[in-house]
Amino acid sequence: MIKTRFAPSPTGHLHVGNLRTALFNFLLALKSQGTFILRLDDTDTERSKQEFIDSIQFDLEWLGIHWTRVERQSKRLELYREAAEKLRQKGQLYECFETQSELALRRKTLLNMGKPPIYDRGALALTEDEREKRRSQTPGYWRYMLNGQRINWVDGIQGAISIDTSSLSDPVLIRADGLCLYTLASVVDDVEMGITDVVRGADHITNTAVQIQLMSQLNHPHPRFVHHSLLTGPRGEPLAKRLGALSIRDLREQGIEPMALLSLLTFSGSRQDLKMGSNLEDLASYFDLPNFSTAPVKFNESDLNDLTSQCLAQMPFSAIKDLLEEYKIPAHLAQNFWHTLRANLNQRKDLHDWWKILRDGAVPLVSKDDLDFVRQAFSLLKSPPYDQETWSQWTKLVSHATSRKGKGLYMPLRKALTGRAQGPEMNNLMPLIQKVTREFEVSDGEPQKD
Repeated sequence: MIKTRFAPSPTGHLHVGNLRTALFNFLLALKSQGTFILRLDDTDTERSKQEFIDSIQFDLEWLGIHWTRVERQSKRLELYREAAEKLRQKGQLYECFETQSELALRRKTLLNMGKPPIYDRGALALTEDEREKRRSQTPGYWRYMLNGQRINWVDGIQGAISIDTSSLSDPVLIRADGLCLYTLASVVDDVEMGITDVVRGADHITNTAVQIQLMSQLNHPHPRFVHHSLLTGPRGEPLAKRLGALSIRDLREQGIEPMALLSLLTFSGSRQDLKMGSNLEDLASYFDLPNFSTAPVKFNESDLNDLTSQCLAQMPFSAIKDLLEEYKIPAHLAQNFWHTLRANLNQRKDLHDWWKILRDGAVPLVSKDDLDFVRQAFSLLKSPPYDQETWSQWTKLVSHATSRKGKGLYMPLRKALTGRAQGPEMNNLMPLIQKVTREFEVSDGEPQKD
């Protein structure tokens, strides 16, 4: 059975970049009726905050991404210490004392010499007396000694990958304050939790080579690895600088629909054409890792607006009924109101604006040239209630009385009745109108909005 995980660090809000990773892992598990674990990488107690844990979980639930269980790495520290001790006993973990400034100077020197800036294992040359002296000045941190072998695996998207570990610096696994870092903690958890498939961004490929070697040292097989391409801005620029503006929390406040966002992320970078999913099970049926390209994927936030409109246009009444009740739309009108308006919405809150117009009367939008025409036309309009025949009957009367036809007839009346130049078919809208504004002034601008 497939078992996947999403392992965010609760040091900030969920954004589109790490949501894509969460979604891919979730869809892979959902498609195979497997297990999806939410694993919080909260070992950094200074930066990890409960507010971010709550925010991440709220965002995932809002999107419909549900987990089998939640794990917190801060509760698993003893397992990491045991793994670190095994590596020490094998001579694979060694203590280092260089400061960041010392390391930076060494990297600069190597680069000036035309050599790769790889850690030179200088700490191994220290005598025990020298180590004791350094420990008295500053606590040591611990690096994992790579064996210099080439690591090969077949990636679920990238294909065959080969990494020469002799070209990498020995990674730090344990900080000077004793904190076990992601590289080791993730290995221990993936093994202990029986994770079968790890789906994450292509920026982790080098880290994966290290983790495969670590799993081998701890006598465990590694899971299948899948590295999806990274998102960029619409012009190919790095998305990282804009992630603050692309948090799920902010997109929700902007009125973006969950399924619009999930559909875009599911098909972005895929060879399949974009489809608007009706639910996550629907998206899972389309989801197929070999269909994804290895090239960076452009993410255009503006696409979400069009997709949100499409999402609302196909949404069933049952999915919106509670919101209509919240807006106090009468039950006997609610279903007709929704089916009439849903193809004309940019976001859900537009429903409230439309109901205010229909309930209280619009702020008419009337041009100077149409003022007398509109006044004459409204003198021929009876008071509500209306039915689906009202619009055609009224416009025929107005046309006969004024000789106006076509757009010159219909558009001024629409704008005067609704305060808008666009909207649903008027014959469908008329039965929903509760009140008509009959006082007109010239107002060529955009309609007022609350």
